[in-house]
Amino acid sequence: MIIRRLASQRGFWLWVALSALVAVNIAIFWQMKNIAHAGMSLLYWLAVYSLLWDRRKGIVLKTDLFSCLVGIALIIPTLFIHSHIPLTKESHIHSVSPFFFSLGLALIASGFSGLRQFWRELLIIFFLGIPRVILNLFTDISPLTAAAASFILYYLGFEVSRDGVYINLPQGTVKVYQGCSGIESVTYLLGLSVICLVMFPIQKRYTYLVPVVAILIGFLVNAFRVALMAILVSYGNREAFVYWHEGDGSLIFGMIAVALFGGFYWLLLTQQDKKHSFFSSDDSFF
Repeated sequence: MIIRRLASQRGFWLWVALSALVAVNIAIFWQMKNIAHAGMSLLYWLAVYSLLWDRRKGIVLKTDLFSCLVGIALIIPTLFIHSHIPLTKESHIHSVSPFFFSLGLALIASGFSGLRQFWRELLIIFFLGIPRVILNLFTDISPLTAAAASFILYYLGFEVSRDGVYINLPQGTVKVYQGCSGIESVTYLLGLSVICLVMFPIQKRYTYLVPVVAILIGFLVNAFRVALMAILVSYGNREAFVYWHEGDGSLIFGMIAVALFGGFYWLLLTQQDKKHSFFSSDDSFF
């Protein structure tokens, strides 16, 4: 009886469609062995689920034929293109498709008139992959990363010079490729800052500071990682270099960046709570 009643509700099938989308999205990156992006995707989707579940009774499911057709037009072609891309190499389509899927589902659920009620969820999924694609297509911060890593090495006492994206040490040279420039770390933390601001609001004067700090943390932590790899190359430690470049070591630096940003945001929330408790205690005193 309960199953039959659920099956007759459009909201139930929208939840099913969303869950299928999430499962496919995470499974694809897992199969491509991009564990970092699979883990971050899970975090983003959990935030979306939490927001939707908290507002599940207030969401208005009312759409029209045109909105449904546009939603289907966003989902079906993306699915078709998605299915014809080999999983041997990551494509930009893999990164942008979750947003188009989500936008299509939102249109099918509530139409253009009700799209605004999903702006938080769509904003989070937008930052899951689209900024990373845009930055990779239109900019290359590798020279900036190489400069920051060289600066770190210089102040650590190493004899270092830089030529564009090449970091030169007496015993070896490291080239900072675009994939090691820190774009992923920067965009992940930028998206994480959006999640925090949406789910745990703070004072408005800090709203624009949070994304900037997230970007700086992501960039600087990756610069330290590049500096470490340059040191390992100079000492000829190939095994350690592979570990920190391609192995679990790269994930450790990602965890460090997330922990640093989490600590920063926790301090902002703590400061805000102290101010609230201070004013509330003043009110109770009088």
